[in-house]
Amino acid sequence: MHLSELQHLMEETYGLRDSERGVAATIAWLTEELGELAQAVRKGSRDEQLHELGDVLAWLASLAAQLDLSLEEAADRYAQGCPRCGLKPCNCPNLSIQG
Repeated sequence: MHLSELQHLMEETYGLRDSERGVAATIAWLTEELGELAQAVRKGSRDEQLHELGDVLAWLASLAAQLDLSLEEAADRYAQGCPRCGLKPCNCPNLSIQG
């Protein structure tokens, strides 16, 4: 599934409910799901990790829709490799800082 398809599916499925909930609440849910993903990565099974990763993607797609932004356009920032040095793999001096 392409990112645009995921975004459209999430908007079609949950868009009304998510827009009523609002951006702040969506960010809170996304943050909670990210915490659950972190826990699954540390202590969970592959199936649990996959489940939580899917939840994070769904909430991220919801947030993008509410902000009227495209996940595919956001991902394009990395289409040519590192957005700083332009290389694959990245050759930036400090790998812990992305941006």
